[in-house]
Amino acid sequence: MENRLIVAGFGGQGVMMIGQLLCCAAIDCGKEALFLPHYGPEQRGGTANCSVTLSDRAIGSPTVRRIDVLIAMNQPSLAKFAGRVKEGGVILANSGLCQGPPEGCAARYLPIPVDEEAEGLGSGKVANIVMLGAYNGAAGIFSEEELLAAVRKKLGKKPQFLGMNEAAVRRGMALGAIS
Repeated sequence: MENRLIVAGFGGQGVMMIGQLLCCAAIDCGKEALFLPHYGPEQRGGTANCSVTLSDRAIGSPTVRRIDVLIAMNQPSLAKFAGRVKEGGVILANSGLCQGPPEGCAARYLPIPVDEEAEGLGSGKVANIVMLGAYNGAAGIFSEEELLAAVRKKLGKKPQFLGMNEAAVRRGMALGAIS
């Protein structure tokens, strides 16, 4: 198994956290993981993306040209990175901020209503965690408990939000599995 992805959006949408949580889960499960962050000129509101590689074997190169999955949290990110998705790859798009697949896109396009789902759980701030769950629901790399363990480990310093984050993972996994 090797899965190469780009997670992209505006600064402040939790893009880097998605990548970090995926790598945390992979390492805790004995897999190999690589996380490369890329920031725009501003931390909040500017562009941000990260490259993530998850694998069962050693990762040979940090460079990612063609990706298996794009997680696009906004339209500019979708437009910028959709062309890098392999034919037969997957695009998980925040349906509240993405208007649909680019013309000629050969990837499977999965619109996920992460903003709406996050608000329904109590806070728009967990939209990235809903998307994390949706990715795993579609990719099936981790069990629910493995992904939840990474969320608890990385986000457990704020126990008052842990229940909401766990619910966001579960809701996202359900959305990704049916897409």
